[in-house]
Amino acid sequence: MNWRSARVRILLLVMVGTILNYVARNSLGALAPQLKTDLQITTEQYSYVVGAFQLAYTLMQPIGGLLIDRIGLTAGFALFAVAWSLANMAHGFARGWLSLAAFRGLLGMAEAVVIPAGMKTIGEWFPDRERSVATGWFNAGTAFGAVIAPVIAALVAKTWGWQAAFVVTGGMGLIFAAVWYRTYRSPEVASFVSPEELAEIQAGQRPVPTQDTSMRAIVSAPRFWAIAVPRFLAEPAWQTFSFWVPLYFAKERGWDLTEIALFAWVPFLAADAGGILGGYLAPWLQRWRGLSLEGSRIAGIWIGAVLMIAPGCVGLVASPYAAIALLGIGGFAHQAISVLINTLSADVFPKNHIAKANGLVGMCGWTGGLLFSLLIGQFADTIGFAPLFACLGVFDLLGAIWLLALRRHLAVAKA
Repeated sequence: MNWRSARVRILLLVMVGTILNYVARNSLGALAPQLKTDLQITTEQYSYVVGAFQLAYTLMQPIGGLLIDRIGLTAGFALFAVAWSLANMAHGFARGWLSLAAFRGLLGMAEAVVIPAGMKTIGEWFPDRERSVATGWFNAGTAFGAVIAPVIAALVAKTWGWQAAFVVTGGMGLIFAAVWYRTYRSPEVASFVSPEELAEIQAGQRPVPTQDTSMRAIVSAPRFWAIAVPRFLAEPAWQTFSFWVPLYFAKERGWDLTEIALFAWVPFLAADAGGILGGYLAPWLQRWRGLSLEGSRIAGIWIGAVLMIAPGCVGLVASPYAAIALLGIGGFAHQAISVLINTLSADVFPKNHIAKANGLVGMCGWTGGLLFSLLIGQFADTIGFAPLFACLGVFDLLGAIWLLALRRHLAVAKA
């Protein structure tokens, strides 16, 4: 990949949007201990607040992807960025768990487009051989946003109050929306891409059979379920890291807001590394082990699934710092898996329908995350977090087995 190329500048731009998106959504987790006290929210009620975001996000992903495919990335992504900024800023007006849940639902609806939009951007701008690398860097934006969100939210909250933290973390998205709208164009019409680079992009994209690309046709295809089931099983880990880890350390390890701000970012920093290295892993396996395109993706997912055993062992360690280290391995592994699953969705669906297809895959993933968050809300106060973390060590192994069993459908899709 030429790091001075126009497609790399586009990749950096979409990464910035992803970072700001995740800064907004992950502020809640950092502020959860204070919100539970100030708004008198129970653990079960907090799970409903988290669930409101997840439910709205889950339902909106395919709809958002469909809108992006129809109205285009330039206006579509900018519109959704304005919406998530305003919804996050509105959190400062919450007076109880019900109003907080309502604002989280609005945020979930607005933020649901970020992954489908990012994958469509990569599908438009990158040759097949570079897609996993580009997806790795793009996915790193999700983890980096999660890294800095607790720091920004905690520092602003300690200085001006938690209401101001939501205003600051949400307001940054308005600037991005304006920059995106003025800058982004598809490679075919962009004035800043050279004819040579455009030819390189187009020559490196293998045609994918269009066939019937209605939502019903997509979800009835075996290639869809080959990807959607592993995503369903993988997503509970990321939702747990994003929304429950700060509360876990406050409740079971006795950490205050300052300690959470100092250490809760570690799993997300590791996730950045996992996302980037996971993207490079697939082309490395292709070159040095002779694996096919889809085989390299699946092999990388298996490596990540084995590493996901680590966060399942959090309940076995006495030190909170050892727990952070195990969660860091989990963050690394999960993002490697996420990168390769998302790349598969760009590999096997036509690029003018990638956002819709990826949104449907994401809907399956977030359904898994929502169900697991509700499970945490019901049982964390009675059985503790350890058995729930143990489940995370099993889910991705099951997903990897499923993906391997349905591999032939991914290969047929490329024929």
